[in-house]
Amino acid sequence: MRISYTPAFLRKLEHFVEEISYVLRYEKGNFQSGYCILNHQRIIIINKFFPLEGKINALMEIISQLPIEKTALSPENQELYCLLKKNISTT
Repeated sequence: MRISYTPAFLRKLEHFVEEISYVLRYEKGNFQSGYCILNHQRIIIINKFFPLEGKINALMEIISQLPIEKTALSPENQELYCLLKKNISTT
């Protein structure tokens, strides 16, 4: 699996966020970096006016910062998580 900036890859990231029990919302706003995380509420808000690439990059950055137990993920999402961690660490 590799990272591609497509709607299908965005859906994979959205499914990943859902699996780790976070709520993902696309809202309008004036976010500096395109997203915000509401503390203690497990809600991720992405700027809905961001282009596809911006939404994907914001989600990848958020996922890399979250405390995630890899063994609790489905095999598909374990693979995705490893790919994301590898990609974030090389940039």
